[in-house]
Amino acid sequence: MIVVRVVSGVKKGLHLKAVPGTSTRPTTDKVKEAIFNIIGPYFDGGVGLDLFGGSGGLGIEALSRGIDKMIFVDRDQKAIQTIKGNLETCRLLDQAEVYRNDAVRALKAIVKRDIKFDVIFLDPPYKQQKLTELIEEISKHQLLTSDGVVIAEHDSEVLLEKSIGNLELVRHEEYGIIGVSLYRYEEGWEGEQK
Repeated sequence: MIVVRVVSGVKKGLHLKAVPGTSTRPTTDKVKEAIFNIIGPYFDGGVGLDLFGGSGGLGIEALSRGIDKMIFVDRDQKAIQTIKGNLETCRLLDQAEVYRNDAVRALKAIVKRDIKFDVIFLDPPYKQQKLTELIEEISKHQLLTSDGVVIAEHDSEVLLEKSIGNLELVRHEEYGIIGVSLYRYEEGWEGEQK
């Protein structure tokens, strides 16, 4: 049983429950710490999206480190219950929205709400990688703020494209069997000119 905790920020040290069963593997504290050292490590507000929420560990970490609001999505009912329980433990329910949905459908629903994110976490089950397709959708609908970042966690053997839509791979790290790829808008890209 992997013990997951909030690594840093205002909720540092709180333990999070993992999703029961073997369908979900939580991001280890070591990898979580590495990801946030690259993208933060702390935030001055902003909105985040955790598209494969699992236990909610990445999104809760972002909230603990200063993100104002986080939207969690997972299609597994046990994951949804775990996310809600962990948010309650951390007293962060009022800063979160939790939805049971498929990632692609969730993105379509988000597009209609006209939200822009400062950080988007993509940590799908390693067997069902649709990362390129999801990053293309994020780019096409301009779901990131101008300096926002997409963090994709995947099997270290998976090599993602250097650029997907208007998003460009700015960093790739490997931690054993885990690969982490970060995408941002291409430099100088201003979005659609009004």
